[in-house]
Amino acid sequence: MSETGPQVRTTTGLVRGRSENGLSVFRGIPFARPPVGELRFAAPQPADPWDGVRDAFSFGPPPPQSLVFGPPSNPATGDDWLTVNVWSPQLNAALPVMVWIYGGAYAIGQSGDPSYDGTRLAAEGDVVVVTFNHRLGVDGFGQLEGAPANRGLLDQVAALEWVRANIAAFGGDPDRVTVFGESAGAGSVASLLAMPRAAGLFRRAITQSAPGTSFSPPLAADILTEIAALLDVAPTVDDLRRIPTADLVAASDMFATAMQPEISRWGAAAYTGIPFAPVVDGDVLPRTPFDALADGAAREVELIAGHTRDEYRLLLAADGRLGNLTENDAATALEILAPAGYREAYPDATAERIYELVHSDWLFRMPSHRLAEAQIVGGGRAYVYELAWPDTGLGACHGLDVPLVFGTTPLLGFLLDPEQLPAAEQVSQLFRTAWTAFAHTGDPGWPQYDATHRQVALFTTELTITPYPEEVSRRLWAGHSFAPL
Repeated sequence: MSETGPQVRTTTGLVRGRSENGLSVFRGIPFARPPVGELRFAAPQPADPWDGVRDAFSFGPPPPQSLVFGPPSNPATGDDWLTVNVWSPQLNAALPVMVWIYGGAYAIGQSGDPSYDGTRLAAEGDVVVVTFNHRLGVDGFGQLEGAPANRGLLDQVAALEWVRANIAAFGGDPDRVTVFGESAGAGSVASLLAMPRAAGLFRRAITQSAPGTSFSPPLAADILTEIAALLDVAPTVDDLRRIPTADLVAASDMFATAMQPEISRWGAAAYTGIPFAPVVDGDVLPRTPFDALADGAAREVELIAGHTRDEYRLLLAADGRLGNLTENDAATALEILAPAGYREAYPDATAERIYELVHSDWLFRMPSHRLAEAQIVGGGRAYVYELAWPDTGLGACHGLDVPLVFGTTPLLGFLLDPEQLPAAEQVSQLFRTAWTAFAHTGDPGWPQYDATHRQVALFTTELTITPYPEEVSRRLWAGHSFAPL
């Protein structure tokens, strides 16, 4: 018996999706050719057309990625990594479009993650939700001779170009596209705001816990040289194309651990164990997002920027360091990452609290806030928020906001006590209402940020408007430049 389901004609051919929960859902549609063989380490190329009807029932295989946290949840295999997924409430409409970019330290992530299921956002918010895969690690962000920089960002631009060309057929309005992402996904959104290649592809943007890390070309090239040396090859396209992706991932993982003691060589990147980040190469990414936004590069794009209150606590728990931090640990963090004044500004803080604050501020909280400040300096509109729920356990930790935004709150069982899940649903409703309202109108439901009043939305089980709650840290970092490492 032949399959039935909603059909849509894209620029490369007909696709057939499935009807699920009142939505038309399409998974695994190629937006670019597989970046393998001669296309490995190249800029993304348009997908090949096909004849007949292509079934779009399953997520495409995840891109090659770090195995530090185990294998991807999506077991699909193959090299057709660059695929897009769509959840649409109505195919013959012109609804706002929300395009998600996943996080994962630019080394892990995939659009088939259950946390990113677009069902509730699309159905309850009356928006078309799009997710997609992009290249990671060396394939996406390694700086190697003979290849364009920031191929993962170029993949994102290609996905947005696919949205521009195709989303009307799925019931979306190509002139009302909101890009949103968390962690490295938010860093990617920030980079897209600064990229000439991405100009005009989206109207609104949301950054959830955007990291401030970017690399200079010499640092990125030096890191790639060392990864290639582990494989006994030169850091060139010709040599690395011969290396199986699994071997390249394994070498990258080995290097991420080995680099951490080499602070004198790689600085903060080594100290925090971050081998990949967008490269400010002067072409694909001409300037840091902070500099570009302050000069008005994205003044026509409305922005929400925010973070969680207790960003780094989850990462401390994952490393087994909660309750095990010493004064020496705090002193090292202050020396490598922080501006002066933390001890005086937080006189009652324990060593662990200082350590957590410094890492939270350096990596996520202050860069997120600085994006909003840069946007208003450049003449644009910005809205700021902080997730401050819950107060128990790991607190409002990094990544907690993702299931809250998508309404996939049952997945929070590993972070929250069962009795907290009903409250999580309340917080989730607030996020989904604000995010989809922003996609529709450009107004999430609280005042624009300005340098005088600094009004932000505080997300707990209620949404309250308050002066920015991290003012002490904001003042400490006011003179700090988040320049490329």
